[in-house]
Amino acid sequence: MREITYRQALNEALDEELARDENVCIIGEEVAQYNGAYKVTEGLWEKWGDKRVIDAPISEAGFIGMGIGASMLGIRPVMELMFFSFAYVAFDQMMNNAATVRYMSGGLIHCPIVVRGPANGGTNVGAT
Repeated sequence: MREITYRQALNEALDEELARDENVCIIGEEVAQYNGAYKVTEGLWEKWGDKRVIDAPISEAGFIGMGIGASMLGIRPVMELMFFSFAYVAFDQMMNNAATVRYMSGGLIHCPIVVRGPANGGTNVGAT
């Protein structure tokens, strides 16, 4: 069995999903040209382009909200936070919009979305 790092496994899984479903995209801070904070998205922007691997501004609530809206329209976003400690900034979007839209719409609207990111990353960094 081959041994790979978590980063490599995540990269391969994201690449596989981008290949499997044309509606999958990755949106996050520095995920495109910079290849992600911990290089998880390395090579994906070059392979899949601007429409599938999208850099977002440093506004977690804003781009998580954008991903939630996109998922309601049939896009399958993988939202990448630079550090998962910043997820708290986007909790309003995740808890009051993504988690409740199915119930508020009587089951007509679904919100399949993935929010991921590193927690500490072995470098003792995070929200300050």
